[in-house]
Amino acid sequence: MKAFFSSRLHSFRYAFHGWHHVLRTQRNAWIHSGIATAVFIVGLWLKIPPRDWAVIILTAALVFTAEFLNTSIEAVVDLVSPDHHPLAKIGKDVGAAAVLVSALAAIIIGLLLLGPPFWQKLTTLIPNP
Repeated sequence: MKAFFSSRLHSFRYAFHGWHHVLRTQRNAWIHSGIATAVFIVGLWLKIPPRDWAVIILTAALVFTAEFLNTSIEAVVDLVSPDHHPLAKIGKDVGAAAVLVSALAAIIIGLLLLGPPFWQKLTTLIPNP
């Protein structure tokens, strides 16, 4: 049983090393982190309901997962194909497209969930002339 828990602990350690690597080396991960933080702050300010939080959290997780997978694809492609190769380019481009698709979906979801309450809150804060 001790070996089981020890191996789980190592698995978490490896995962956090990967997370740290992505945040340390990928500029887009910083952009995703900044936008996610802003969205979470706005969600708290708007007091969105739990179901909306679930969708926001899943959406952010999707974007980060795509970024992590893209980073791992790029690393493996660089390892096996250090020279420029058309198939290596396709692999990297498709990985980047996955990140783009998830980020665009996140923007749309954010606008749908946060847009109406944000607009309503703004209209109550700005006095009518």
